[in-house]
Amino acid sequence: MENVTGYLHSVETAGTLDGPGVRRVLFLNGCPLKCVYCHNPDTRRYKGGLQTDAYTELRGIAKQKDMLISMKGGVTLSGGEPLWQPEFVKTIFEGSKMMGLHTALDTSGFLGKKADDELLSLTDLVLLDIKHFDPEGYKRVTGVDLQPTLDFAERLAEMKIPVWLRFVLVPGYTDNMEAISKMADFARRLGNVERVEVLPFHKMGEYKWEALEMDYELFDIQEPTPELVAMTKNKFEDQGMLVY
Repeated sequence: MENVTGYLHSVETAGTLDGPGVRRVLFLNGCPLKCVYCHNPDTRRYKGGLQTDAYTELRGIAKQKDMLISMKGGVTLSGGEPLWQPEFVKTIFEGSKMMGLHTALDTSGFLGKKADDELLSLTDLVLLDIKHFDPEGYKRVTGVDLQPTLDFAERLAEMKIPVWLRFVLVPGYTDNMEAISKMADFARRLGNVERVEVLPFHKMGEYKWEALEMDYELFDIQEPTPELVAMTKNKFEDQGMLVY
């Protein structure tokens, strides 16, 4: 297992939102998407964070190993887009598996082709963020095409890798009920989606856009109403999905 250089934004030592149990979450730098609601726009630049290496990060993971196992957790690589650094991801996952830890990959799937079969064989769970199910709507929200994400989702299904599907609900941007219904049907047909997380839009990252002097398109957008959230969840529940 060779050491690999990586670019890291931050580390969460006891995360509970990015996979099962309590997890060490590494947020990697670099992302090709330009999501209008991104709450970590400071992760977009590939070399904008801390330069590190896989062995250093694995030593940090090793110090937490016993706690992570006892709390039925593991290691999650998020971002940014972790698949912009596939060799770093692979080495972290390989080392984590050697410690007996559960591994999770939080990704948009847009760079799924960069994840070879060896990397995916080391991945216990994929947190797949599908931003929109209409190609035009997806491009409006992210600046890139939807199809690579769908191709990656189907590949994960073929490899029988468990998926938690994540969907951010943004009024006026991702709340098209026809597109949501199609996404729910797609998720059901995949057969490997264990749960769906409907994540209501929030403005907790707005200050980062201001600090970076970036134009924040959603300044006047309000959080979705409880009724809209419930309606969205119902679309997935109607397909027999477990929804959070």
